[in-house]
Amino acid sequence: LVVTAPILAMAAIAIKLQDGGPVFYRQERVGLHGRTFTLIKLRSMSIDAEADGVQRWASKKDSRVTSVGNFLRRSRIDEIPQLLNVLRGEMSMVGPRPERPGIVSQLERQIANYAVRHRVSPGITGWAQISYPYGASLEDAIEKTAYDLYYVKNGSLLLDIAIALQTVRVILLGEGSR
Repeated sequence: LVVTAPILAMAAIAIKLQDGGPVFYRQERVGLHGRTFTLIKLRSMSIDAEADGVQRWASKKDSRVTSVGNFLRRSRIDEIPQLLNVLRGEMSMVGPRPERPGIVSQLERQIANYAVRHRVSPGITGWAQISYPYGASLEDAIEKTAYDLYYVKNGSLLLDIAIALQTVRVILLGEGSR
């Protein structure tokens, strides 16, 4: 967080200048053992992105994403505040990405063993994130769940290191962002 503070400060200024709205976005997510926590990110969508109250995945060329937010997402800068979640013990650096409660309920009904992913701490990056492109459908969630279940079953320090190194590649090449 200290190293990235100047980047976060510039991002915060850009977000404020764009529309004057809040810099941070807080969202309930499901973590270890199905407990919910508040995930913190830099806001990349318009203030009224989900004014209708419907939870949905971001889609390709999502009209709710602001121009500043588009850059923050492509560069993954919007994810940096999640380090606070790691420091608070709500997340790990590596693990299955945490999802929103409404979407978790839906996926638990539609995907066998989906809840098994909650046996480990959620992560900022994970095996599914580096192995499969960004998903925005049930079919994508099924594929990503297979990667998450592999991680839960085979997780190790060596696998975490491999995921962390591949994450650097994904970030530098801008793969999979939305």
